[in-house]
Amino acid sequence: MARNVADTPRLRLRELSPDDAQFAYELNQDPEVIRYTGDGPFGSIEEAGDFLRAYDHYARYGFGRWGVESKETGELLGWCGLKYTADVNEYDLGFRFFRRNWNKGYATESAMKSLEIGFNQFQMTEILGRVARDNHASRRVLEKVGMTFLRNDVCHDEDAFILSINGDSFRKLQCGL
Repeated sequence: MARNVADTPRLRLRELSPDDAQFAYELNQDPEVIRYTGDGPFGSIEEAGDFLRAYDHYARYGFGRWGVESKETGELLGWCGLKYTADVNEYDLGFRFFRRNWNKGYATESAMKSLEIGFNQFQMTEILGRVARDNHASRRVLEKVGMTFLRNDVCHDEDAFILSINGDSFRKLQCGL
């Protein structure tokens, strides 16, 4: 059974498990969903299950990319969460949702909760967001959760932006300051 991590008014963030292989497989089948990610589609449901079995971020760090469920229906809408990259000692926020769930505020709602967890529970000092230069919708989500431009970058051989937010800025945002 996947462990629940946090709730928002409409969503439940929970750990993904190999039981979610069908979801992961289907999510990565839509070329528009993975367009800016550098990821390809899984070759099979079994391959998606293998990926989820090997995913060790929950055990290693206590956090990771979480499944995002509708509290109303229990349907997995996509995923959102935090990632630690040890070789550069950076935390980043990422999200991916089925196209049918775009423009409903799910990415913003789950991203805010993920930042809250990162700053309040794991005492992260800065969290980054990487976004392809042409991925305007994802950049808007990062800006809505308080991230600001940090630098230009290249991600998956594409021109990209790095945005960031620190804990103090996030807490001020939460307080409406």
